[in-house]
Amino acid sequence: MLSAQTRALSSARLCLLAPPAADVRYRMVLPEGGGARARGGWGAMEALDRVVKPKTKRAKRFLEKREPKLKENTKNAMLIKGGNANLTVTEVLKDIYAVKKPFAVLYKKKNITRPFEDQTSLLSILAYVDLDTLKTLLEFFSKKSDCSLFLFGSHNKKRPNNLIIGRMFDYHVLDMIELGIEKFVSLKDVKNSKCPEGTKPMLIFAGDMFDVNEEYRRLKSLLIDFFRGPSVPNIRLAGLECVLHFTAVDGKIYMRSYKVLLKKSGCKIPRIELEEMGPSLDLVMRRTHLASDDLYKLSLKQPKALKPKKKKNISHDVFGTTYGRIHMQKQDLSKLQTRKMKGLKKRPAEKSAEDGGVSPKKSKSAS
Repeated sequence: MLSAQTRALSSARLCLLAPPAADVRYRMVLPEGGGARARGGWGAMEALDRVVKPKTKRAKRFLEKREPKLKENTKNAMLIKGGNANLTVTEVLKDIYAVKKPFAVLYKKKNITRPFEDQTSLLSILAYVDLDTLKTLLEFFSKKSDCSLFLFGSHNKKRPNNLIIGRMFDYHVLDMIELGIEKFVSLKDVKNSKCPEGTKPMLIFAGDMFDVNEEYRRLKSLLIDFFRGPSVPNIRLAGLECVLHFTAVDGKIYMRSYKVLLKKSGCKIPRIELEEMGPSLDLVMRRTHLASDDLYKLSLKQPKALKPKKKKNISHDVFGTTYGRIHMQKQDLSKLQTRKMKGLKKRPAEKSAEDGGVSPKKSKSAS
């Protein structure tokens, strides 16, 4: 059954207000009675774009959390289900959400969009807009939920069991890589104990393709961004419970997840065993949309306040030993105090020679 926005779009008349040129503006003429409802989506976008002044302390704290910081917050991910997602794609999104929690947002409703094909979404053309300012649905959700990572699942005849993983820069799509699911084992199918929510995983990448091929290298960076979790100052041995293993071989990518078991070994260091806990995925790379080198370099730029200040007169050798150089005034080594011992004492003749003359003899006092 079509939604109100879809019915309004199908019955609307698209009028061209300017002759064909580089800057073309479109106007949507809405039918009677459906204008307010159809314009609601674009109004939500305009509300996100305008400068909002907080009226309460709670709103002020909310806006301060989203302000740019020197040390950014942990990256959140949004998991979006496409308009024709099947059961397999839905289960994959749920399992990835279980691994990624609490730094993830799962959208349960279906969203009719195609990140690679649709450069404009339904919500972005329901008003007077320039083509340069049109937003995609992913950018709209990114700004709404404050997420810089996304995973989009869909299914069709041409690309069955499809996943699109990507990341945003300044609320615009930076990288997108399309992956096809060939085999999937969910968390429910593996009857083993699971890791608690919020566990920071250890990531392992195997295969030469992650170092040789540029697309696989960018996919490795994207997967690290997606699953790395929060930055922690200290690590506890018992907290290393989850392992995510990615293997690239023969044009396929195998994702496996394990739980770390610490067994008794008879010594201080425990014996480590890995137990598969799910989910496990066999993936194949399909389409890619990678950022240009200049844009990718700009996204990696750090503020000057975070760059470590160069310390003067300090150097390191190949073994990591630190050497420091000390600047001192010129010293008179003749006045250097050495260890006092009888063998180093000066004789009276040496003292008189240093003074430049002979000391007079003491006269004997008359008794």
